[in-house]
Amino acid sequence: MFATPSIPVTSACPRAAAALCLLAAVGLAPAEARPRAPRSAPATVAVDYGVNLAGIPIGTAHLSGAIEGQRYRMDVSATLTGLVGAITGGMGSARSSGLIGPGPQPNAFAISTRTSNSGIAVRMALARGNVTQSEVTPPLVDMGDRVPVTAANKRGVMDPASALLMPARAQGDLTDPENCNRTLPVFDGATRFNVVLSYAETRAVEKPGYSGPVLVCNARYQAIAGHRPDRPGVRFMEENRDMSVWLAPVEGTRVLLPMRISVRTTIGTNIIEATRWTRSATAAAPAETAAVASLDAQP
Repeated sequence: MFATPSIPVTSACPRAAAALCLLAAVGLAPAEARPRAPRSAPATVAVDYGVNLAGIPIGTAHLSGAIEGQRYRMDVSATLTGLVGAITGGMGSARSSGLIGPGPQPNAFAISTRTSNSGIAVRMALARGNVTQSEVTPPLVDMGDRVPVTAANKRGVMDPASALLMPARAQGDLTDPENCNRTLPVFDGATRFNVVLSYAETRAVEKPGYSGPVLVCNARYQAIAGHRPDRPGVRFMEENRDMSVWLAPVEGTRVLLPMRISVRTTIGTNIIEATRWTRSATAAAPAETAAVASLDAQP
């Protein structure tokens, strides 16, 4: 849910925080003659965020999501600005896609982050949330004290970008408190950790493009594998009780996205908060619709 642990502390999130989608009854007509139900236009949402550390603006972030039926795509980017940006040159972007079930089931994930003197890239292929291939460039240095990542640690997981997408758990209203209560099993290509969410309160917010209730969820970090357990930063995050996420419903869908993420770090509280929320439905172009219909008509 929070930024990937591979991103350095100087990129506004600590290593351990991260974290932050028919068949018609037409008798026995042959397959190529069957009319298909028209595909609904994807629901798209775009959110701009401001990034503050210890009350000081240090960067911006952007999330763009598309939801079409049970499929989703998430694009996330962040850039450090001002003096911090001038010193570190920090920036990063991530993309994830997959299916929506009880939780996101990613099929592909890629992230690239860069500072003025280093960079890291991660690529993963997954099958409904089970990692089939992963690559970290450059490879992590083996210090001999990392908890090994096993094959079992790579099953039933979500990447950090997919973890921002919260399918509703409850059948009723999207702001039902039950939609807070969940555990996010995150794997970023190198480390496996849980983000445990629990309901705190419901409050009303007013933002450009959004006015209404949000769920406030407390968050806890649990290290599972790939981490170095004796590192002070890992212990700090495991004991951290000052983390939360505000979840806002995406109109016309059964999913929620972060309106605000707050994580206490060793150098101050890091807050990533929406400055603009844009929700739209994008109709498919006529040529695209014709192409889809042609593909669907194949036996």
